[in-house]
Amino acid sequence: MSPEQNLLTKWRSLPKDKQEQVEDFVEFLYLKTSSSKPPLGERLRKLRAKIVASGEPLLTPEEIEKEVASRRGGFQDNE
Repeated sequence: MSPEQNLLTKWRSLPKDKQEQVEDFVEFLYLKTSSSKPPLGERLRKLRAKIVASGEPLLTPEEIEKEVASRRGGFQDNE
């Protein structure tokens, strides 16, 4: 059995969520080694679509602002 066939056989035996993780990892490796990456905007749109499809709610503008501030060390919850 070729390496490709072996990989495909193992991939098919995984649950759907694990198959998606493998696809994400392969995509990551491909983009990391590819000499021509898609524009950042395109990659971000794909990521957003994936998050929406997963059912995970997107952050509100206020939540984004708090997240950015907290990562920069400036967020203080005064509520």
